[in-house]
Amino acid sequence: MTHIAEVIVDVPTMQTDQPFTYEIPTELQAVIETGMRVEVPFGQGDRHIQGFVVGLSDVSNVDQPLKPITRLLDLSPVVNDELLQLADHMKQTTFAFKITCLQTMLPSVMKAEYQKQIVLLDKTHQIRSYFPESGTLSWQEAEEAGLLPQLKPLRAAAVVEVQYLVKNKNKAKMIRYVQRQIDPATIPEAIDQLRKGSTRKAALLQILSKEAYLPVSFFTENGISTAVLNQGEAEGWLTLTEVEAYRDPFKDHDFQKTTPLALNTDQVAAVTAISTAVQNQQPQTFLLEGITGSGKTEVYLQTIAQLLQQGKTAIMLVPEIALTPQMVERFKSRLGDAVAVLHSGLSQGEKYDEWRKIERGEAQVVVGARSAIFAPLKNIGLIIVDEEHEATYKQEEAPRYHARDLAIWRGAYHHCPVVLGSATPSLESRARAQKNVYQLLRLNQRAKANAQLPTIEVVDMRTEFAQKQYQTFSRLLQEKIVDRLARQEQIVLLLNRRGYSSFVMCRDCGYVLPCPNCDISLTLHMDTKTMRCHYCGHEEHIPHRCPNCQADKIRYYGTGTQKVEEELKELFPEARVLRMDVDTTRKKGAHEKILTAFGEKKADILLGTQMIAKGLDFPDITLVGVLNADTALNLPDFRSSERTFQLLTQVSGRAGRAEKTGEVVIQTFNPEHYAIQLAQTQDYEDFYQKEMWVRHQSGYPPYFYTVKITCSHPEEQVAAQKMFAIARDLKQELSPESVLLGPAPSAILRIKNRYYYQLIIKYKQEPQLPAMLTRLLDQSQIDQRKGLYVSIDQEPLNFI
Repeated sequence: MTHIAEVIVDVPTMQTDQPFTYEIPTELQAVIETGMRVEVPFGQGDRHIQGFVVGLSDVSNVDQPLKPITRLLDLSPVVNDELLQLADHMKQTTFAFKITCLQTMLPSVMKAEYQKQIVLLDKTHQIRSYFPESGTLSWQEAEEAGLLPQLKPLRAAAVVEVQYLVKNKNKAKMIRYVQRQIDPATIPEAIDQLRKGSTRKAALLQILSKEAYLPVSFFTENGISTAVLNQGEAEGWLTLTEVEAYRDPFKDHDFQKTTPLALNTDQVAAVTAISTAVQNQQPQTFLLEGITGSGKTEVYLQTIAQLLQQGKTAIMLVPEIALTPQMVERFKSRLGDAVAVLHSGLSQGEKYDEWRKIERGEAQVVVGARSAIFAPLKNIGLIIVDEEHEATYKQEEAPRYHARDLAIWRGAYHHCPVVLGSATPSLESRARAQKNVYQLLRLNQRAKANAQLPTIEVVDMRTEFAQKQYQTFSRLLQEKIVDRLARQEQIVLLLNRRGYSSFVMCRDCGYVLPCPNCDISLTLHMDTKTMRCHYCGHEEHIPHRCPNCQADKIRYYGTGTQKVEEELKELFPEARVLRMDVDTTRKKGAHEKILTAFGEKKADILLGTQMIAKGLDFPDITLVGVLNADTALNLPDFRSSERTFQLLTQVSGRAGRAEKTGEVVIQTFNPEHYAIQLAQTQDYEDFYQKEMWVRHQSGYPPYFYTVKITCSHPEEQVAAQKMFAIARDLKQELSPESVLLGPAPSAILRIKNRYYYQLIIKYKQEPQLPAMLTRLLDQSQIDQRKGLYVSIDQEPLNFI
């Protein structure tokens, strides 16, 4: 009888997207389990790679000899049966490889690192002089010494061999402790017997007379070195042990315990409906539509508190890292150590430790961004997707999953409800609620009894410009900022564009400084005094002369957050300004630092991009200014009106959340656009009806399903030819009711020196389409060797 394992190997191609069979060595048979990572030999030569065990069985006879598993990389499974099934679901729905889906589920620190080394087999050969005594040379060392050409024929002659090593990056943090062994009663006698001048040993014994177990750091802080501790161990006074410790990203936080707040009638109805579904184990999806400030978070907290008493667990997704600090604060303050946090703002070690806490059952509630949907929780009682309309829930690279869809899949698996919360639900979700696929719950009033929705004024910037007012700030907004500063109230200003200005142009010849790798202009960043591409990261110095005509008429055009910050300091020198965008929040913990400073009233104005628009809850914000409501409105995307309405509604909701009344000023060049007019009245229902009519007329989601196919290649002609060939094949197989948009160049044709062409399929019913797309991916594998990539995005959120 042969014990075998089915293994998905770490080679993301169509040919290897299936389990490979390996023999389980005798010494591993008792410990190997499904879901563990293993090191296996693969292909020709000595190549070793990581794989996931997806099945175990015994067979009586094997047709051919099987390669054995080299070693286990885990002591327990890293993916459970549920996540293995979820990987199969993702593979089918996102047209990604199963290994890519499995890797996505784990913290990045658990992805294997591959290293090559050269081992000397014949120690009598003259090449031995280049090898250290161990007879092993790293690939990098051999490369640097220029030895690779000499070693190639020696490998064929079996003088040397190449070994591939799979290295684990996940390291547990260990803390060294001192455990007392000496009897405290004998310590005075031991001190008396010490040599004269052994003050450090005497101090060590003094501490041991009082404490039996302390970390090594306590002794080093008190002047007792590790050398003295080693001597103490040799004397038999103590033993040194290593204890595993979690890296705690919140060790410096003092979370003040909070108690549940009194709920209004809408909130009580929502908590009751969700809790009943939890208790009855109904895999139901609720759409919690609540105006900004209506207390959705309190509904989440009280529902989760109830299910924790039933021994169940919960996942709470938030769309942005910027929202996580406030949400973590609320959850930790209410639910304490039951909460684990998973988001990209944590270090790799912290993420790994939080993941292990969840996996070991030490945390019952997970709060985090998109990838927290893969948290290895058992017995899930509720999954919440807050701000469900946010585009950040969709992953832009393979596997292109939407966290909302995976939440609903996991809800069905655990027979538990899923809550999608938003003040401005996506049209797709709201349409499902209309058809009773989701159950609609409404919160129609602000949670704080005295808090009213803010008054919103729209400023027509065309009028301002006609009156020679060329500043970023309209006169109305300036007056209101002066008023709030005088009253010592706080202000939030939104500008959806980072950097100093959009582009640099020569006023003589019209030359705009382009990125050498992408078809986009470079953005000016004054803090680093550089021009930067926001697509590929290319940076260069700011030109003082036009590279095209050599004139010195270089001027900055457009406005970014950096430039507005400068203008604010000129207009309101007494104001303390905090800027929050991608550039100021690169460092770990930067989001939290900025928001904490603003919450402690260390600043009067918070200026930022859309990351400040959602979830922030500060009682002293009484004025919100939207500096240019048109940035998203002018994009060639059918969702641009929806995104503009959502953003304006969300950012308006930051004002007047407590007793003080709030005001919002929206500056726009399109005041008659329905998205802006309806954002002014905060009328989501009216917007929904209007936008659904527009979608119906133009044939877009939610009336149609969509798929985006993209081709890219370093040569434009190759990408275009492939895209047209795909379109031709699809036209022959698709039903006449389906619509093809394109092929066409992508909105930005060239990114990172690759040309992009795309095709959109709009359809209502195409049962054969998944099989067609899988076949298309299969064929594209051959093209990959020529540098031609084809990607498939089911229900894309970006059409440009």
